[in-house]
Amino acid sequence: MISGLGGQDGSYLAELLLAKGHRVVGAVRDVQRTLRTLPGDLASHVELVEWDLTDQSRMFHALERYGPSDFYNLAALSSGVGMFDDPVKMGDLNGLAVARTLDAVIRVNPRIRFLQASSSEMFGRATRSPQSEQTGFRPRSPYGAAKVFAHTMVQNRRERDGLFACSAILFNHESPRRGEGFVTRKVSQGAARIKLGLSRELQIGSLDARRDWGYAPDFVRAMWLMLEQQSADDYVLATGVTRTVRQLCDAAFAAVDLDYREFVRERPEDLRPVEAIPLAGDASRARARLGWHPEVGFEEWVQLMVASDLRILGEQVGARSSSHVRND
Repeated sequence: MISGLGGQDGSYLAELLLAKGHRVVGAVRDVQRTLRTLPGDLASHVELVEWDLTDQSRMFHALERYGPSDFYNLAALSSGVGMFDDPVKMGDLNGLAVARTLDAVIRVNPRIRFLQASSSEMFGRATRSPQSEQTGFRPRSPYGAAKVFAHTMVQNRRERDGLFACSAILFNHESPRRGEGFVTRKVSQGAARIKLGLSRELQIGSLDARRDWGYAPDFVRAMWLMLEQQSADDYVLATGVTRTVRQLCDAAFAAVDLDYREFVRERPEDLRPVEAIPLAGDASRARARLGWHPEVGFEEWVQLMVASDLRILGEQVGARSSSHVRND
């Protein structure tokens, strides 16, 4: 069972588990919307059940009905645009909801293996780099604070109740399925729009901001490996290499044979102080115990994102053109 199956990570994880012969149930907020938006033919291969992060009775019902052996908790409010807008809602859906889910798992079947999608945002204003599983948390957003609470609850249930529960401490991971509110998708979409003549420039925040970016399918493979182990533990999942937004723009525009310097403009109102100590993950535990390492490199996944946006935008332009011809 995957909560949040309709998101980037959930859809890739579902495809991975289906390829390995598993029955996959998606626990989602809106079944019909998820069916309409799932990529490819994924909707015809998974089962969906309504899942309300605030309604524990519905959690009990879904768990009892489907009896999963593994539960991947990926449902959460996004860390992108808007993560400061409603701290109370953020705390409820990204923090307390995880406590509800863990409690439901234990009461329905404590043998269920549980994985929580934690976040590098928990490190916040880090005092050292790279960050590992032993690094202290200093969140600087409601999103990060809620994720710390959830992460701690996973550890508590593992140590106190013996639940097979673990947290994947996820650094940034991208793909063509990334939401449009994230900087990687803004850049890939911006490059594609300019190449197709739909825009003249791309306005963005600081080009010097640094991130540890990886490829989403690599990260969900690590999540699967975590639940295949003999014992549960927490793992940092990251590439260990930081790159700037400038490098991201350079790679994205190069993928369409353009020079980003001619089209990308920093937007003063979006500029933020560059972190003195960047968030960069130390995934040595995952390498040693899971045998995991990222397989798809930076330039490759950037090119995949740009190619996908070129296709999507090209189809939209073609559809509008066809509609205009018919109307004429």
